[in-house]
Amino acid sequence: MAQVSINSDLGEWGFSTDAGERAHLLQSPCVDTDPKNEEEASPEGQSRGTTSTFGAIFIVVNACLGAGLLNFPAAFSTAGGVAAGITLQMSMLVFIISGLVILAYCSQASNERTYQEVVWAVCGKLTGVLCEVAIAIYTFGTCIAFLIIIGDQQDKIIAVMAKEPEGAGGNPWYTDRKFTISLTAFLFILPLSIPREIGFQNFLSVVGTWYVTAIVIIKYIWPDKEMTPGDILTRPVSWMAVFNAMPTICFGFQCHVSSVPIFNSMQRPEVKTWGGVVTAAMVIALAVYMGTGVCGFLAFGASVDPDVLLSYPSNDVAVAVARAFIILSVLSSYSILHFCGRAVIEGLWLRYQGMPVEEDVGRERRRRVLQTLVWFLLTLLLALFIPDIGKVISVIGGLAACFIFVFPGLCLIQAKLSEMEEVKPASWWVLVSYGVLLVTLGAFIFGQTTANAIFVDLLA
Repeated sequence: MAQVSINSDLGEWGFSTDAGERAHLLQSPCVDTDPKNEEEASPEGQSRGTTSTFGAIFIVVNACLGAGLLNFPAAFSTAGGVAAGITLQMSMLVFIISGLVILAYCSQASNERTYQEVVWAVCGKLTGVLCEVAIAIYTFGTCIAFLIIIGDQQDKIIAVMAKEPEGAGGNPWYTDRKFTISLTAFLFILPLSIPREIGFQNFLSVVGTWYVTAIVIIKYIWPDKEMTPGDILTRPVSWMAVFNAMPTICFGFQCHVSSVPIFNSMQRPEVKTWGGVVTAAMVIALAVYMGTGVCGFLAFGASVDPDVLLSYPSNDVAVAVARAFIILSVLSSYSILHFCGRAVIEGLWLRYQGMPVEEDVGRERRRRVLQTLVWFLLTLLLALFIPDIGKVISVIGGLAACFIFVFPGLCLIQAKLSEMEEVKPASWWVLVSYGVLLVTLGAFIFGQTTANAIFVDLLA
């Protein structure tokens, strides 16, 4: 395969080529890309991984499923009902899968092993820096969403334990939402976030999301007496309402940043095999998201909460278990996302300063602790004063669209431009046009989300 050489001079713009934790940025904790010995390296010199095809499917599903599941019933309500929600998901799934395949192709062509390194090598320094900044903002916003989710679930659990409805006046100070979120964050999240490396794997996310889906489906089939659905929409209020549901779908299906290390961890990292892996994984994720979205929406109608678990009664034991699963999942997920964001910031800082990786350990430790404390305190403060998870997911969903559509589209365009002499004109134009379509679609979703955040939420 032709090597992508466009914009490949890493010495441009005065950046250091050996700085930051580039080889480990945003690598899934379940992924092992290092060969066990020299015999596991490919003839071309590229190391082979140890992950089987079925293992890769599981890891991609694990990377895809998460707390965004809770917002899918509200996304169906926003889109205008079951038919509109299913049609929208199925339509976007084609572009989501193609973006994953494009990233694998560009990773193989550029011989890079992480998402931002692929963008950096294929699209150049400016786009690479923008990608890393977007990753940092995305992980920061997701950490805020995780803290809000913890608060939402704790409110319901505390209401049951105190045998009082949440929001009732005269509750003890230690049941206040701001206090419980802060206490949980300082006791559990901060200690997990300070270490330099991640030493655990978040399998609770898979168990929790599957359990939540099962509960939502069961509660729809056998509803409780306290559950009274609102209006069941059968058609979109407007086309813009359908588009407003896109950020939630992007946030739910965004596993593209983790996909490049997963692809390179496979025993046989081939684009054709990878296409089957991501297709199978996205079909599984689609079934989970669709089951939750359809049943959650039909159970509550237009009155469904942005966090579907908040729509259920506080004293429901099965739902309380689901809330506990979500809290445990989010506690570890926060640390993983924070590690990714911190690593990107560290890499940008070291490249800007021209500092080598092998620097003084003491300085690295002080900087890491400072970065962690600033990140932690800012996300905590914002989570305490932003009670609506739907608004946060809408904003970070717009950034997720950049990772799903914009950057893969740009990579495809640049890769084809660098190979234009080796490809038939018809094929070249089709692929470049598809890349332009991806970039346009992602830019539209991001632009619409940003406009809504500025002109609707902030000016309201």
